[in-house]
Amino acid sequence: MISIEDLYAKYKTCGAVGTDTRHIIPGSIFFALKGPHFNANTLAGEALQKGAAYAVVDDPTYAKDGKYLLVKDSLKALQQLASHHRQQLKIPFIGLTGSNGKTTSKELLYAVLNKKFKTFATKGNLNNHIGVPLSVLSINSSHQIAIIEMGANRVGDIEELVAICNPTHGFITNIGKAHIGTFGGFENIIQEKLQLYRHLAKQGGQVFINSYDPLLKSKADWFATPLFYPAKGDYFSAELITADPFITYHSENGESVQTQLLGAYNFENIASALCIGKFFGVEARLANQAIAHYKPENMRSQILAKGTNQIILDAYNANPGSMAAAIENLALMRASNKVLILGDMYELENESEKEHCAIGKLIHEKGFQHVYLVGKLFQPAQKEIPAARHFPTKEKLVEELKKNPISGSLILVKASRGIGLESVVEVL
Repeated sequence: MISIEDLYAKYKTCGAVGTDTRHIIPGSIFFALKGPHFNANTLAGEALQKGAAYAVVDDPTYAKDGKYLLVKDSLKALQQLASHHRQQLKIPFIGLTGSNGKTTSKELLYAVLNKKFKTFATKGNLNNHIGVPLSVLSINSSHQIAIIEMGANRVGDIEELVAICNPTHGFITNIGKAHIGTFGGFENIIQEKLQLYRHLAKQGGQVFINSYDPLLKSKADWFATPLFYPAKGDYFSAELITADPFITYHSENGESVQTQLLGAYNFENIASALCIGKFFGVEARLANQAIAHYKPENMRSQILAKGTNQIILDAYNANPGSMAAAIENLALMRASNKVLILGDMYELENESEKEHCAIGKLIHEKGFQHVYLVGKLFQPAQKEIPAARHFPTKEKLVEELKKNPISGSLILVKASRGIGLESVVEVL
């Protein structure tokens, strides 16, 4: 079996790794991973035929010649290779996690830091036990600073990921009830997200703390020099002016900045990017320029015009915290007719009925009159909302919207990723 040191030597000659035979980079190393329903050892030969220089396999049956690199466990080898590569890199690594706003915060921070540095940031949502090592192995000697997004679905995830990417700086966006079912309770989510803080405290790293969040602020005494944002008197301060429909904020350098971001909840994501940019010496004017030019994509608080309707497409994912924030934001926006189209929130397990009903109560409290609920998990919430109509599937909703179209409305479309609720936009 090949050692990590020898594998790293081959990686240095290749410069790229991958795990998907559909997207082979010529000359790269292919890692044959296994899952509940696949075994990529069977695809190693295909990866080599498509241009990979080597294929890492963990089944000796497939190690046919010197192009096949045999290891005990392909996933562990990928993670160990990434950790070894990380040890060679002497640049700042900014780690971030949280229940909501991770990807938006990462993209905003990338936009700000890239004004001064050759910056690497996690692509898309490659933030798990496979995505983080792939991200680390994408960093090369030209990069001056790295931003690594870390997600967690269960206890132990963040601890594993910080061990791979070893962040020198970091922040937590917030701690909410995302994936509460797989965590076994909210307290487990709190402790898991705080693994980033524990790592930074142990390593003497620099933490940035949202002072608006009492839970995060209460952990400041773990650190010698925590830096706070965005309240008056903090290391970085800014003020939200409006979020109707887009955020405008007053920055500490005196500028009022109009953004292309919806939702007051995104103000704290903006502030985290500006705070860290300030720490790394990005000129305030350039940082504000980066924020102003940033435009959300990938169904994250996108605003679309469709006929006479304005649509807030926020269907990339949903959990109780992000769902409530989106509903509260719509309630604050000025529009003569507002419509909610909401789909099930997944991975809540035993908490599912309670959390969906809590969303129902919030909708009723905010006085929404036009509500469409999609999916079996949302069905119990209907009793909380006299105005709501429930559809077991998105296809049934599409049928209804074709028969009775919505017009002249501001519409929020939000659900967990698995529902694919964005497809209803075609009939709005």
